[in-house]
Amino acid sequence: MSVEQYQETYIQQVFADRIGGANYGKDTNIYKFEKIKRAKAAAKLAYPDVELIDMGVGEPDEMADSGIVAKLAEEAAKPENRGYADNGIQEFKVAAANYVANVFQVDGIDPDTEIVHSIGSKPALAMLPSCFINPGDVTIMTVPGYPVLGTHTKYLGGEVYTIQLTKENQFLPDLESIPADICKRAKLLYLNYPNNPTGAAATAEFFEKVVAWAKAHQVIVVHDAPYAALTYDGVKPLSFLSVPGAKDVGVELHSLSKSYNMTGWRIGFVAGNPLIVKAFSDVKDNNDSGQFIAIQKAAIYGLTHPEITEAIAEKYSRRHEMLVQALNEIGFHAEKPKGSFFLYVEAPKGVVNGPEFHSAEDFSQYLIREKLISTVPWDDAGRFIRFSVTFQAKEIEEETRVINELKRRLTDVEFIF
Repeated sequence: MSVEQYQETYIQQVFADRIGGANYGKDTNIYKFEKIKRAKAAAKLAYPDVELIDMGVGEPDEMADSGIVAKLAEEAAKPENRGYADNGIQEFKVAAANYVANVFQVDGIDPDTEIVHSIGSKPALAMLPSCFINPGDVTIMTVPGYPVLGTHTKYLGGEVYTIQLTKENQFLPDLESIPADICKRAKLLYLNYPNNPTGAAATAEFFEKVVAWAKAHQVIVVHDAPYAALTYDGVKPLSFLSVPGAKDVGVELHSLSKSYNMTGWRIGFVAGNPLIVKAFSDVKDNNDSGQFIAIQKAAIYGLTHPEITEAIAEKYSRRHEMLVQALNEIGFHAEKPKGSFFLYVEAPKGVVNGPEFHSAEDFSQYLIREKLISTVPWDDAGRFIRFSVTFQAKEIEEETRVINELKRRLTDVEFIF
């Protein structure tokens, strides 16, 4: 055996079970987003002169506001901002507390003990299970949904119980359907509203039920709220923390990624129950050394200018209306969401005198291959595809052109619904 072969064998045998153990890297399954990536590449190769309309992108299509960018440049030039930020600067905590008060009417958040910054929401979701999950404990997740909290629960030897989000239930989880033995072992409940991918918005009444359920079963609520300020048609931004008793049972994760076009900047915050915030801060302190202070100060500029988000929401609202109208004229049953930049639509069953679609993934792959339109399929709770209104378009005229082109490509066949 050569040295190279020995080393390969040795390394292969020591991977942790949580990522596959000795079988790590040998899985031949192709995951959904990799399939989309490959299909897009193949479509571009086959039709190099045809525009690929990408409605699968889950991030904003524009840069951050010029005021935010200018603030970053200004603060990055200051030597006092060069060092470790650890668990964040006081000015950011104060700005975050004022933000939830001004935008969500959540008063009484103590910036000293009830807010801590995070390097985006994803790391916060990844770290929170380390505060609570022991082997055998349960995290309750919604599907379809963002899996990070569940992934790290499993890493720690915990279990994940999933609740389907269905159209019949307005894409809200039916907490009463959770079995008693799961409730007894559950430590965490993950919620996300406005929701990715369904675009559904929660109500104060629903959050009140969540608080009562959490208290009854002694479960901690983690409300992931990156789209909370992106709401439409008179629907006011709603925070879980605005409901009486919410701070007793959980925390809310805010991010500037989606609401301020700052995905790559990686800045957000955790707010709510002081003991949970403290535990998260301790775990975080052992995972990172804080976000660059200049980015925190640029984020403060954003948090004190919520009109930036309001303008972004107006654009997404307009695009949603155009897309919904176009899809419904083709025969889909699309409804404008109350929040987020996602439109969640049931997939057709097939094409007249053409292929059948046995899953949303079948339809999504067809759209990429045959129509050069990229979407994201979800088959977790029904057959749905997710359009995103963050497609590339600089002006209203360009938005109209893209939507009209999408409609043109989808009307040269007849879909079966």
